[in-house]
Amino acid sequence: MTTVDPGEVYDLRGLKCPLPVLKTRKRLEQLPSGTTLWIETTDPLAVIDIPHFCSEKGHALEFSERTDDGHRFLIRKG
Repeated sequence: MTTVDPGEVYDLRGLKCPLPVLKTRKRLEQLPSGTTLWIETTDPLAVIDIPHFCSEKGHALEFSERTDDGHRFLIRKG
């Protein structure tokens, strides 16, 4: 795992669209503004859906990378 930020890791691997975005939205609603959250997913559409979700809802996509089995995103709640 990269050392960009030690925020909480939310493992959404194995879930298919639209569940990763829906669960990310629900989890972020529970967190205070400015909190960071790592999202790990194997859904190939997440590379499109997560950045779009962040843009639409005012969250900052701080980091994104490809992993062996999917993608990992670092979101800072707006």
